[in-house]
Amino acid sequence: QVQLVESGGGLVQAGGSLRLSCAASGRTFSTYAMGWFRQGPGKEREFVAAITSSGGSTSYADSVKGRFTISRDNAKNTVYLQMNSLKVEDTAVYYCAGSPNRYYSGSSPTAYNYWGQGTQVTVSS
Repeated sequence: QVQLVESGGGLVQAGGSLRLSCAASGRTFSTYAMGWFRQGPGKEREFVAAITSSGGSTSYADSVKGRFTISRDNAKNTVYLQMNSLKVEDTAVYYCAGSPNRYYSGSSPTAYNYWGQGTQVTVSS
């Protein structure tokens, strides 16, 4: 069982930066692949980024590639999402998720068994 708690959301102007954190409980964090998803107002939940358990492989949605960076610190049981050059359309609730398939870095929500409660990111123009 893994419990996930996101933090770091807030209000930022377009062009600004935020770093989201997701702290995981349990001793098995290093065996889980991790992902970030988001859900904007009136939109479906969508994939943002993912990272394998070792951190050796990452993937990104086209909409955030080159602006967002996913990373993890297994010693701290934490995964991060560094968000730069934020746009109004990045406004959403951001969720981290854990997959027991340590080599997975894909975008399918069904591959992720554990989800955090979400953190709000609002980008103003």
